[in-house]
Amino acid sequence: MTIKLIAIDIDGTLLNENGDLNPATISAVQAARDANIKVVLCTGRPLTGVANYLKQLGLSGDDQYVITFNGALAQTISGRILVHHTLDYQQYRQLENLSHTLGTHFHVETDQAIYTANRDISPYTIGEAYLVNMPIRYRAVDEMPTDLTLSKAMFIDDPKLVEAAYQALPAEAKQQFYFVRSEPYFLEAMNQAASKGNAITGLASDLGLTMAEVMALGDQGNDLSMIQAAGLGIAMGNAIPELKAAAQAVTLTNREDGVAVAIQKYALNH
Repeated sequence: MTIKLIAIDIDGTLLNENGDLNPATISAVQAARDANIKVVLCTGRPLTGVANYLKQLGLSGDDQYVITFNGALAQTISGRILVHHTLDYQQYRQLENLSHTLGTHFHVETDQAIYTANRDISPYTIGEAYLVNMPIRYRAVDEMPTDLTLSKAMFIDDPKLVEAAYQALPAEAKQQFYFVRSEPYFLEAMNQAASKGNAITGLASDLGLTMAEVMALGDQGNDLSMIQAAGLGIAMGNAIPELKAAAQAVTLTNREDGVAVAIQKYALNH
């Protein structure tokens, strides 16, 4: 089956070990675009955190797409929102309380800012703000605006603490929210309907494509749903074992231009 849509995770997949785009990756993505293949960046970041990469890749307009917040938001690159699965204020309160039970730092994200009620702001929150190019706003729980559109919540801390928190998640919480590990120091909680797999499936349907025409590349747990949903799921050479086990193929690492190699082999040479 000819590949007509390529879904690509960003951190650890599209970007090299230094967080940059390699020239070979840029060339391969642009070659796919020029061959009328939709290249869709699928990330836990908001749009502000991917705008620079979209520009470097030459992806723009209302007929190109991006999936952000791990599938909570799907939109055109020009900003037209197609899908937005959000959290409400009561869910924020529930998750913020859970962070105290789990013993981790916590913040939530809108498409404009990061909000935390931790007076001692976590360095991981600061790192996330830098990564996604958004401001941090400290608000005590009772000061939080109740009408915010919250795309995701994040339990952030030392990887050992986050792993312990993940193992200790109550069954009730797992039934109410979609939890995913996007990095060793991030445990993300979202609307149950939000996932990269659901988002890319919905987008493909809107574009009149079958999932057999979709290729997906990723490296972490938050990529698992789209690797499983795609007709051709490809794990990076640096991917976690669970992702490699679920994928139909494994490419080279992000240090070795694994995305470019996969695009050339599976999308452009067919």
